[in-house]
Amino acid sequence: MFESKYSKVLTVILVIVMVAIIGLLGFLGYEYYQNYIVTKDTSDFVDNFEGEVADGGPTENGNGDENNDETNPFDQIKDANAGGSSSKKVTYKGFGVLGTMEIPATNFKYPILEKVTKKSIETAVAFLYGSGVNQPGNTVIIGHNYRNGLFFSNNKKLNIGDKIYITDNSGNKITYTIYNKFEATPEDTSFYQRDTAGKPEITLSTCTDDSSARLIILAKAE
Repeated sequence: MFESKYSKVLTVILVIVMVAIIGLLGFLGYEYYQNYIVTKDTSDFVDNFEGEVADGGPTENGNGDENNDETNPFDQIKDANAGGSSSKKVTYKGFGVLGTMEIPATNFKYPILEKVTKKSIETAVAFLYGSGVNQPGNTVIIGHNYRNGLFFSNNKKLNIGDKIYITDNSGNKITYTIYNKFEATPEDTSFYQRDTAGKPEITLSTCTDDSSARLIILAKAE
């Protein structure tokens, strides 16, 4: 009798453990799949990025028409300029794009979105402050640290001397070299405005792993 009850208890415990293991593996598998999809989408976007193109030029479907596929991250919107003509401005999943960023040291390839909103920085990295992508002066770009490899999660692995490549909407690609890396309080913005001697610089900002501070990386154009 005792042994029978003992066996039933062991069976229940074993079932619970197995269910927990299957659930954990399912969760990890789903997270891996989601990370893979995000990384592939952003990498494909960067690899195909050409910036703004003249109205009527080729689009993703190759016939000069706007691509209306809502699932396609290579969407475009018309942007009228002062002269009355128009260009097609690339967007990524509905957000305007200012350029793209590549960091070989961390296999980072992401579009730089033009506005910081809750949704935009859950999609890519975004422009926060400054003179503009690849423009003289400092430009601040922020991204989440989800501690899973997405967005700026791997910024902690970057070192002074590492390269960052930014391509703007004009197709101009500039190489930046990291020259400083430090932590700051979330309220500290003193380094946003700094003398760059008339050259383009960038500031990358994200949370530390424990979210108690900001990890800041400064880089200047070569």
